[in-house]
Amino acid sequence: MARAAWPEDRPLPLPLATPPGDSARHEQQQAQARRRHVDALELSKSPRKGSKASRTAIASADESKMGVPSRTLAGATMVAAGIQFGWALQLSLLTPYIQELGIPHKWASLIWLCGPITGLVVQPCVGVWSDNCTHRWGKRRPFIVGGGVLVAIAVLLIAYSADIGYLLGDNLTSAGPRVHAIVVFVLGFWLLDLANNTVQGPVRALVADIAGPDQRGMGNAFYSLWMAVGNILGYSTGAIGKWHNWFPWLISAACEEPCANLKAAFMIAVSFLLLCLAVTFFSVKEPRLPPVLCQRAKRTTGEFDPLLNGSASADSLIQGSDQQAPPADGLSRRANSGDGLADAMQNRDGEEECRVTTGRLAAGGMKATLAAMVAEMQQMPRAMRAVMAVLALTWMAWFPFLLFDTDFMGREIYQGSPTGTEAAAALYQMGVREGALGLLLNSVVLGLTSLAVDALCSRWGPRQVWAASDLLLCACLASTGIITTAASKRIHVGGETRLFHPLWVRGAAVAIFGILGAPLAITFSVPYAMTADLTAETGGGQGLAMGILNLAIVVPQVLVSLLAGPWDALFGGGNEPAFLAGSAFALAGGVIGLLRLPNLRHSPSTVALHAGA
Repeated sequence: MARAAWPEDRPLPLPLATPPGDSARHEQQQAQARRRHVDALELSKSPRKGSKASRTAIASADESKMGVPSRTLAGATMVAAGIQFGWALQLSLLTPYIQELGIPHKWASLIWLCGPITGLVVQPCVGVWSDNCTHRWGKRRPFIVGGGVLVAIAVLLIAYSADIGYLLGDNLTSAGPRVHAIVVFVLGFWLLDLANNTVQGPVRALVADIAGPDQRGMGNAFYSLWMAVGNILGYSTGAIGKWHNWFPWLISAACEEPCANLKAAFMIAVSFLLLCLAVTFFSVKEPRLPPVLCQRAKRTTGEFDPLLNGSASADSLIQGSDQQAPPADGLSRRANSGDGLADAMQNRDGEEECRVTTGRLAAGGMKATLAAMVAEMQQMPRAMRAVMAVLALTWMAWFPFLLFDTDFMGREIYQGSPTGTEAAAALYQMGVREGALGLLLNSVVLGLTSLAVDALCSRWGPRQVWAASDLLLCACLASTGIITTAASKRIHVGGETRLFHPLWVRGAAVAIFGILGAPLAITFSVPYAMTADLTAETGGGQGLAMGILNLAIVVPQVLVSLLAGPWDALFGGGNEPAFLAGSAFALAGGVIGLLRLPNLRHSPSTVALHAGA
């Protein structure tokens, strides 16, 4: 039978006489007795059985076992559509736009360096902080809402960068770069990537929190589906060149028709994001992590954990009330065991209320968070290391295309230039808009494929599906070399040399954009489902795991952002050299994936692994 908590007004029992020379042990016993007394007082103040907090915790425990309705998963992930709307505009319009502001092509990729730098720090930290957030909204929703508001602010900065730059002193008649507009643009760009990373990790972790063991694949498929919806709407908005006619008040001295179109598109993106954010917020009711438990865990682990500043061990899972809780005097200090804390929460009558297992608490700010990440990576199982390696190679292949897809259409396919003659600039803008249409087709294919991901993985296994998607990515990127060669062919007509644009070249380019939606859906879904399953199997924190997985994305993006422009310039400019390098990385990812990825038996939602995988 569990002991009742020690009365608050009752003095501590006097310790027995201690033999001379054993004062150190005596002081340690006194300190432990005081800590047990304080812990018992805190636990005695826990919500009584039948209270609202108790009912919420127990209901959440039952949901974690049984899962949630599909509509809840769909609503919880809808914010991905709002985030992806702005991301689609960012991918399709901002690389051309920054060149119009005066940044040369070979340095345009450096603008994208903002994203991985913020992602390298922000998403892992947000993941750990959200694992242990005690806000009344729950663990994940405060970060989702805060990140969504930052996205809206960043989008407005980008949209009005030319106007703000003009107010700060940009010369519109000069042919050089608009320095002030570029500074405002980069500030908004940086903030946008920071905000995106703030939202994406908690949303992924929220899916892992609320989904049952057999629903994780479905949850990530819903996430990919909403991303496809956001892409479709975003690329459609970017492909329309008539927004300035419908919103003429957006045209200004510093912002002519192309700029006004971009401004209108981003205003629509903000409105759509706020709608999606509201749906996600009200679709899920997260249980509140008890503050008393976090405070006790921080105090307990701070003394023994080798990590600095009070970082402790991994996740917080509210388990069902049918499990037996230890008695109050059995609250052992297990910070140095690596298995986390198992604490019994009891009411004043000594009755069991619920059991909470906490792990990996980061209570020491940035330093403790980074220390927790390092410790987690050192203990990472071989299967998780393989997932990170293949994901890094996959994103090394993807980023050159994602950064320069519409620029590729404007430069290589239409042979235009954003800063050339009026005719060259017109050709470039035509290519950018057609590239946005290709990305729209890409999003349709991505959405359809995301619906089939679970079935594909159930039939062939996620390892084979992921590897096959990398090989398809390799083939598509390699084929852009053939199309570029055909698009740059010149013919002699009436004594003049003109570009020859066969219709099949443009059609093939758009077709490649569309086909790439299939491997992109796999990239957006299977790695995260694998990570959620592997983390659940080992009992780690989902937020921290998603943050660490993000390292396999942002590190490749840093490398591509730094090297893509100079690499292209080394081979004469354009985008084709980076695309062909991406093809080689995709080939490596596919081969290594077949050899090293964990072999899940059925689907991403299954945690059982084949022996020896």
